[in-house]
Amino acid sequence: MLPWKRVPRFLTALLLTAAVTVVPAATARAESPPSTGWNDYSCKPSAAHPRPVVLVHGTFGNSIDNWLALAPYLKKRGYCVFSLDYGQLPGVPFFHGLGPIDKSAEQLRAFVDKVLAATGAAETDLVGHSQGGMMPRYYLKFLGGAAKVNALVGLAPDNHGTTLSGLANLLPYFPGAGDLLSKATPGLADQIAGSAFLAKLNAGGDTVAGVRYTVIATRYDEVVTPYRSAFLDGPNVRNVLLQDLCAVDLSEHVAIGLFDRVAYHEVANALDPARATPTNCASALG
Repeated sequence: MLPWKRVPRFLTALLLTAAVTVVPAATARAESPPSTGWNDYSCKPSAAHPRPVVLVHGTFGNSIDNWLALAPYLKKRGYCVFSLDYGQLPGVPFFHGLGPIDKSAEQLRAFVDKVLAATGAAETDLVGHSQGGMMPRYYLKFLGGAAKVNALVGLAPDNHGTTLSGLANLLPYFPGAGDLLSKATPGLADQIAGSAFLAKLNAGGDTVAGVRYTVIATRYDEVVTPYRSAFLDGPNVRNVLLQDLCAVDLSEHVAIGLFDRVAYHEVANALDPARATPTNCASALG
């Protein structure tokens, strides 16, 4: 059980702000997807799409709710699609991505191995939202993932941390709040700009050789702040601002992952650049 009664009001506000802006209003029970959906371990990748796609949810998300729109979108386009739960805390159902991020990366490693064994593929592609677009970089950099991953696509990833619109900057003014945050929800603490986890993750460069990186950010992101902290530096990187593709797209942090088909079109382009088509406002109808 989390020690919520001991959490200062400020810290409670910080956690609730993250929860409200990262989780959809209605959270379904994380059970098996419909039979026509994803996580079908009998699926064999086609010649057109030879790599399975692993979807990595964000903070407070889970393997089902985060992907109710994107998973069917990719399935319809012929991909074998899988999703995992990671970062679970004891006694906290449905809301995941809260555990230490290095441990979450170990869960991702095990899941990728499971998917590759089932599908017979040599590599996978990863698509992640928020923490799910950043956490896999630890897997790639420190856990041998670069040999098993062709591409990483991040939807509003917090690659260089976040201030949660400046709220995290107040932590030093509340003695003990940072330590309590680390103990209660270490996955959140790891994502604050300047954390020891992010310093390790980004030391020596943002990328590793052999992996293609795509970052899709939104100008209206209220969680990853400033929004440009999502972008990566390095070879084989494509940083995309959603509003450069469709100026009237008002999607913020939640919408870009949960239902924005303009962003999804760009995800499809990143997964299959040889067949990429222009992304624009009309992509919302695709």
